[in-house]
Amino acid sequence: MLKWLAIVLVALIMLLQYRLWFGEGGLKEYSQIRARADAMENENQPMRARNERLAAEVVDLKNGLDAIEERARSDIGMVRRDEQFYWVPDVNADKESP
Repeated sequence: MLKWLAIVLVALIMLLQYRLWFGEGGLKEYSQIRARADAMENENQPMRARNERLAAEVVDLKNGLDAIEERARSDIGMVRRDEQFYWVPDVNADKESP
């Protein structure tokens, strides 16, 4: 009788260990989910950096007139009253060109 009880208990422990390691919600599934979460975190990192830059730009636009002036100059080509604007046809003023 004691021998059968020991066999049943060992079988039950083996079944529970199998479910822990390989079953639904086990350690194998946990490691797969952790790997996917890490991959998504790496994908989101550039987006978070972009969002931080945009948030800083929003704060700068709300608080300072210099940022608004710079934005107006670069986006829509505004010129102040005390400046003179010279337009040269067929010339592109790219910031990246040497």
